[in-house]
Amino acid sequence: MTVYYVNSATGSNSNTGTSEDSPFASFWAVENLKLQPGDSVLLAAGSVFNDQLDLKYSGTVDAPITIGSYGIGDAPVIHSPGDGIHSLYTSNIVIENIKITDTGGAAIYGGYVSNWTINNVEVDHTGLAGKAGSISIRTGSNITIENSTINDVNGDGMWIEKINGVTLLNNTVTNAHGTTADAVQINDSSSIVISGNYLDQTGAVTPKGVLTLIRPVDAVIEGNTIIGGGFGISAQAGTNIAIQDNDISGYGGYSWSYAIGLGDSGDTRNYDISGNYIHDGVWGVAVSSAGTTTYVREGIDISGNLFDDLTQAALKVDRPASGSFHDNFIASDVTPYSISPSIIAAGTFPVSDNTIIEEGPTTLASADSLAAADASVSLVSDTGLTSHNDLKLAADKIAADKLGAHHDNPVWENGISDETLLLRHFGKAAVEKHGFTLGNGDHGVTIEAADLAGPENGSEISHHEIAPQPLHHSEADPLIVSMLQHGVLH
Repeated sequence: MTVYYVNSATGSNSNTGTSEDSPFASFWAVENLKLQPGDSVLLAAGSVFNDQLDLKYSGTVDAPITIGSYGIGDAPVIHSPGDGIHSLYTSNIVIENIKITDTGGAAIYGGYVSNWTINNVEVDHTGLAGKAGSISIRTGSNITIENSTINDVNGDGMWIEKINGVTLLNNTVTNAHGTTADAVQINDSSSIVISGNYLDQTGAVTPKGVLTLIRPVDAVIEGNTIIGGGFGISAQAGTNIAIQDNDISGYGGYSWSYAIGLGDSGDTRNYDISGNYIHDGVWGVAVSSAGTTTYVREGIDISGNLFDDLTQAALKVDRPASGSFHDNFIASDVTPYSISPSIIAAGTFPVSDNTIIEEGPTTLASADSLAAADASVSLVSDTGLTSHNDLKLAADKIAADKLGAHHDNPVWENGISDETLLLRHFGKAAVEKHGFTLGNGDHGVTIEAADLAGPENGSEISHHEIAPQPLHHSEADPLIVSMLQHGVLH
């Protein structure tokens, strides 16, 4: 296991390269080595390399080959007219603690690779020759990208294709430019975990969307912040997909724009869409298709989500599908759902136990004093309405019940901690979770104890008729009907 040092300012390719006092000067010397498992190639802090680094050899699971840095100062930088780092048919590679900028191609390209980890890599202004993906990995297994930043790139921020085992953790991707560019696109891959990432396309030039998964199998998308683009998450045809606890906002630009879209381009089976905060966009969850295809759309469970500031409905289902929409929280200014009459008649996508949240100013009340509190926020509860204007705990919706039923839901997380129920204006931001506020933090809703009953508004049924815009197609859709009775969606 040998450590090789490379310093573009003080090194020489005639050196041994095996000490900081005798470093190589360029990648040419490294590429003439036959790297062995456990070897490391460390680039000097502050160095700039104007060439592509080709990796030709593999490590082992216990002894990977590492490309990293040494010394104090700015991360070493790779510029290149081609790719920054390029590799084919290698395995057990670690790339960490470097910066890649101003490349013609991808920042990192790997083809037919396995057991790669990319950690704490900064990517900026890459893909200048128009190649897709600033980090582009195609065909292989077990790829982890974590703690890395990607900004101002041409093409997709990450392009991952035909990989069994994809893990994306705590990365930041901003401004992937181009009409076909997403912050992240993953094609025909399986065993996917996407968690804790910040993906923001608000400053991108003509972006397509933020996160696209094409034909994924066994994917978990959780705890991410997803902003901007024409859509938030597109997982149109997949199997066993969990989309949970994400903050999705700021998407739009098209009549069909959605926070979460599925049901197009192939069969869709077993989706758990729960605990997401979806706001400041067009449609919420859209189960739809560009045509009258016969794709299977089944096992779609949508629950425990929070919908606010949407110009269209929280839910759209306009193609045959089976699933349910239940126990969600919907701002009173958002149309709850838009479902084709034929699907309503078939009873394959029932709507139940959702709560409409009325807007109001900030109120802080203890759980013990709710009955006496002055009502400044009312929640239209699925337990029925009271005949008074005070905030009151519904008898059959006590905190313990809700905490047990929604223990994974950010709306209910942490229950009645310190016997405090915090209600905040619902217009701009979301639920506080784990010590921070989703959204911009100046307003939001934190509901931690129980469902609340709002002012009585009688037994009148309010009838909403919606002529929805097509989901990325121009085909005319039938009139869709939504109904609201007693503040509870039916």
